[in-house]
Amino acid sequence: MKTQQKQERFQRGLRALRNYCIFFLTMCFVVTCCMMMFLQVMRRVTGIELQKEHIESAAELTFITIVVLSLICALIDYLRRKIMIDRPVKSIASAAEKVMAGNLSVRIEPIRGINPNDGFQTVIDSFNRMTEELSKMETLRTDFIANVSHELKTPLSVMQNYGTMLQQPELPAEKRIEYAKAITDASRRLAAMISNILKLNKLENQTLFPDIKTYDLGEQLCECLLGFEDIWESKNLDIQTELQENVRVTADPEILCLVWNNLFSNAIKFTEPGGTVSLTLETQEDWAVVKVEDTGCGISSEVGKHIFEKFYQGDTSHAAQGNGLGLALVKRVIDIMNGEIFVSSEVGKGSIFTVRLRREPDGSI
Repeated sequence: MKTQQKQERFQRGLRALRNYCIFFLTMCFVVTCCMMMFLQVMRRVTGIELQKEHIESAAELTFITIVVLSLICALIDYLRRKIMIDRPVKSIASAAEKVMAGNLSVRIEPIRGINPNDGFQTVIDSFNRMTEELSKMETLRTDFIANVSHELKTPLSVMQNYGTMLQQPELPAEKRIEYAKAITDASRRLAAMISNILKLNKLENQTLFPDIKTYDLGEQLCECLLGFEDIWESKNLDIQTELQENVRVTADPEILCLVWNNLFSNAIKFTEPGGTVSLTLETQEDWAVVKVEDTGCGISSEVGKHIFEKFYQGDTSHAAQGNGLGLALVKRVIDIMNGEIFVSSEVGKGSIFTVRLRREPDGSI
């Protein structure tokens, strides 16, 4: 450390000497040229011839003046660099080292006395915005890891516990079947969660590129809804549909299926037996508007603000049936398709999810 400090002081001394020499030589050149022109003009105009002793005396005085002016200029330049360059550079470098060490809360205070046009304040503002965004991303990453760990732990614990109970030699056949089914359900949930994580990661990193096609949106909605027929029949739900014909959209049908499957799954899951789930498709100007409505438990306005965040589950009583990734996946897909999604809900009365997608101009009759 001491050796490094000595080297830094030596380098600063060399820079100061170099700057002084530059100023001295510059002053010598400028003053010499000015004096020669002055003497030439004075001799031509007045006809006075200067004596040798006069010139020597003037040269000595000029040399001293140049030395003093060079020192003053070098000192002014040193102070200027110290205040206007070294100080902000050290502040930025120190903050950057803290960021590299993992401290994303660091911010650089505005430095007084800096010329706003010299660019340093712009760099400082950009640095502060960068660390703020990095801090948000780190918080999201930490929360994501914590939530993933928690969500993975739950089905694994179920599988471990039931696997242990299956090892009992005197376990009745019906219990063995029950425990095996519990393990199968937990493994399916685990596989679905991992699949959703991978899909969401690909979508967010833009490594899953949409395969755009023009197709009939009503047909796709019917196909996706029929995939849940066994579930809604087992819960004795009333399914109501009102689909406008020949509504065509240009989108990726495969990843858009993720949207409809998640919305239908949630609507059926959160609707009590004997309830109603409604699906409507209509056109509004250049938009194809899909509404999925249920008479389930509904959500509060506070929950509605976070419902599209990863792993957020407003109703923990149904947490065993999901992993909080579905609506985050839905939101990302809708964003990629340049669409919009809204939720309107009231606790105890149900929810309405509205999706708006650009449609083909002549796609509706």
